[in-house]
Amino acid sequence: MAGASRFKFLAVAMVFHLVYLYSIFDIYFVSPIVSGMQLFQLQRSAGEKAPADRLVLFVGDGLRADKAFQSFPEPYPKTDEDLSPRPLAPFLRSRVLEHGTFGVSHTRVPTESRPGHVALIAGLYEDVSAVATGWKLNPVNFDSVFNRSRHTWSWGSPDILPMFEHGALPGRIDAYCYDAEFEDFSQDALHLDLWVFDHVKELFAAAEKNSTLNDALRQDKIVFFLHLLGLDTTGHSYRPYSKEYLNNIKVVDEGVKEITNLIQKFYADDRTAFVFTADHGMSDWGSHGDGHPDNTRTPLIAWGSGVAKPIIYQEGTAPGHDEYSSDWDLAQIKRHDTQQADIAALMAYLVGLEFPANSVGELPLSYLSADTKGKAEASFVNAQEILEMYRVKEVNKKAKQLRYQPYEPLSENHGKLPDARLSSIRDLINLGRFEEAVEESAALMKLGLEGMRYLQTYDWLFLRALVTIGYLGWIAFALTTVIDLHVLHGTTQPSRTTGAVVFFSSLLVALYASFIVSQSPVTYYAYALFPVIFWEEVYARRESLARGRQVLLGHIKTGTKVLSSVLNFITYVGVIESLALGYIHREIFTILFIVASLFPVALGVSFLQKHITLSATWFVSCLVMSTFTLLPANKVEDVELIMLGGSIMVAVGVLYLVFEDKLLADFSGSVKPQSPQRQNGISRALIGIQTGLIILAMIVTRSSALSMQAKQGLPRGNQIVGWLVLVISLLMPLAHRLQPNNHYLHRLLVIFLTCAPTFVILTISYEGLFYVAFSLTLVTWVRLEHHGYVFSQSIQKQVENKKSSAETAIEAVATQFRPLSLSDARVALFFFVLLQSAFFSTGNIASVSSFSLESVLRLLPIFDPFSQGALLVLKIMIPFVLVSANLGVLNKRIGVAPSALFMLAMSLSDILTLYFFWVVKDEGSWLEIGSTITHFAIASLLCVFVAALEGVSAAFIAGVEVEGLDGCKSRVDGSQKKETLPATTNDKVPGN
Repeated sequence: MAGASRFKFLAVAMVFHLVYLYSIFDIYFVSPIVSGMQLFQLQRSAGEKAPADRLVLFVGDGLRADKAFQSFPEPYPKTDEDLSPRPLAPFLRSRVLEHGTFGVSHTRVPTESRPGHVALIAGLYEDVSAVATGWKLNPVNFDSVFNRSRHTWSWGSPDILPMFEHGALPGRIDAYCYDAEFEDFSQDALHLDLWVFDHVKELFAAAEKNSTLNDALRQDKIVFFLHLLGLDTTGHSYRPYSKEYLNNIKVVDEGVKEITNLIQKFYADDRTAFVFTADHGMSDWGSHGDGHPDNTRTPLIAWGSGVAKPIIYQEGTAPGHDEYSSDWDLAQIKRHDTQQADIAALMAYLVGLEFPANSVGELPLSYLSADTKGKAEASFVNAQEILEMYRVKEVNKKAKQLRYQPYEPLSENHGKLPDARLSSIRDLINLGRFEEAVEESAALMKLGLEGMRYLQTYDWLFLRALVTIGYLGWIAFALTTVIDLHVLHGTTQPSRTTGAVVFFSSLLVALYASFIVSQSPVTYYAYALFPVIFWEEVYARRESLARGRQVLLGHIKTGTKVLSSVLNFITYVGVIESLALGYIHREIFTILFIVASLFPVALGVSFLQKHITLSATWFVSCLVMSTFTLLPANKVEDVELIMLGGSIMVAVGVLYLVFEDKLLADFSGSVKPQSPQRQNGISRALIGIQTGLIILAMIVTRSSALSMQAKQGLPRGNQIVGWLVLVISLLMPLAHRLQPNNHYLHRLLVIFLTCAPTFVILTISYEGLFYVAFSLTLVTWVRLEHHGYVFSQSIQKQVENKKSSAETAIEAVATQFRPLSLSDARVALFFFVLLQSAFFSTGNIASVSSFSLESVLRLLPIFDPFSQGALLVLKIMIPFVLVSANLGVLNKRIGVAPSALFMLAMSLSDILTLYFFWVVKDEGSWLEIGSTITHFAIASLLCVFVAALEGVSAAFIAGVEVEGLDGCKSRVDGSQKKETLPATTNDKVPGN
């Protein structure tokens, strides 16, 4: 019965958290795309042309703004003059100084290729979750500048071009992509950009011989898109300050120069507009994804037909500059910054296209060569397009609400409706008050964007309240279940009254009725179902709560004990709060480990004297663990550190083979060595093989790393051997089943050696050292908690004999496991801290950009986001395997049920989840918004991890023998030499 309840609890935990995790998609990640809008473009008089007949868009994928404009020595110097700093992009710089307008384009998170290109070309910021839908295709056919054009020719990566081609009208876009195998991260990526430039040249060369193609190229409203992925690939592999990255900038600049000259020669009419920019930047560690300024600031240079010429300031610094651009040597040229979505509006205006549907870009007027009247007209049309989006979204929202509350600044009660405001702006233009019209249009666009945000967040208050009640209900339900199963051992039954059933049922019916009327998504029904079920179950088990309180707190009589319990509670809450801060400041974990190193002191001087070696080991291991969160999360490849970590792993395997008998005897608490273990020849041979696999992993990893550093690519043999080592090592636990050794230390060592080669192959710096230190800390923790529990129980034997009647009733239940006590909350808290440490000790998992592709290039050098992402996830998950296995052993060693501590940890984990849910920001910088949403998602998934780890733990340590609390050996699968264990502590105390 208990087993069924246990798995039911775990299943409910996983389903609830996955469903409630999806709530952020309904709250924060609602897609901004709507349909049914009228499209707008600037109306021109008969015979008046658009500023340009054609537009060329260059996107240097992954190009940082500062690297595009700064001066550097020649990346590959040949003379002494090459050592002097100089601009690496002289042609683009000449456009800034003489021909066009420049500035910094500010992107939003996630700073990835897909959402960046959508913002650039479609003018909309996809919901943050869009990055998870992949890079190749788009699930929603959004509108774009390409789709508005008469025809678009595009060249570049198969990861970007198809999503615009598939979303456009048939035949509107031609996309020429190189094969995915071209994206080899183990080599220079210049060939990616050269491929694009060469194929553009081939198109115009073919037009000289093909009259049909020539005619198509000479029409108006056409777009050319050159996606230049080389910079991104090179930056990932070599970092953006490397000579490879800087040289790639030179190659791009030269290619842009050639294509510009080619197009101008082909058309010979000066009716072409050019735009050069990037989809995102790149951090110094060769990563991107989060809101770091190096990732969000990209260059923007526009020149050609319809673009304003540079304004040169002869004295002083031109407006727009700050410390960021102080070393660009462009102080005499005004810098014009924009938002990334504004570029789509700029391109549509230049070629005379309708603004793309759902575009939120504001036309950057400083980039236009038009007069004040032309700018006023263009700004007015831009405002019409944005207000049209607001109108359609408001109509849709109003149709689904019982009592719709309009956005005040654009409501009739506030003054003027949108149409009246637009009429006022038109009147200003007709009266020649163009500057006022521009100001009013800008103000109206701001109101329209704020109104759309109001509609986007219309249901937030209700959903937040519902989700909060649901999480509180889960915490209460989880604690009630833990008390019922592992404190009272199922001795009480639910007590449901008719009144309670009617109340909760009526509440659910009322919520569902409101959802039906408002046509709410089906997920709303699930959000309402869980809190009603949880709180109804908590109310039905109120007797369990009362009896559990009596069992757990009944012995707390004196003021000292009450004060101690209060202080413990405050400490636990403080630790959980500090974990929340640890998501932002990893150094918090350093403090926690330093404090935790003193834990044996809290057990008393007698314990320290009896277990001085164990306490010293714990102290040292905690201090070692505290150093990792002081190291940089973003790492540079260090072969020597990789080899050092691997060497220690090998040493662990060798030392175990040499001292196996003594270790097993010491860790089992027996006086005599376990000689039968010595005879386990197959098991020892397999340990030797696993150790040899680590050595092989070190050899192949070193060879692969050095080969790629020398730009010789990844040798095919290295790749094959690497995969073989990875797969064989992960399958080794199956081989150990041939002649199993069920000692818990032996099983933990097998798991350690199983994952060690993976941590060697997929590491780039100190992660291998963390793996060893973390494993040592876990094993020491298991021993420390076990001996601490035994020690405390030996002191309290006489107190345990004076039990309340409730406790006596519990003990009378036939069970082989003891009930949980208040001290077990500390064990769950330690587990929770160690679990978080597995996330943050070698990186900041709350930051997308802390992941480096270098760690997977030794197995998959060709860009494949899903396969490479899977390997990164495998590396991240390995420490959790260790945590789960050790906690499973500890469950048994301190005599509690197999799932008791896991369930207790799951009960506590959502305190952290609720904290992050409450501090999610819906305003402020996109860095703050994106980070807080990420923190909530990780905290929510932790409970799912814990539930899954319980199953992993059971699989890994099935059949493991440990020393029971009464001195008898017991097996983790539940079988024992002794039939049952008392529910409370035994009188007999085992050895050390």
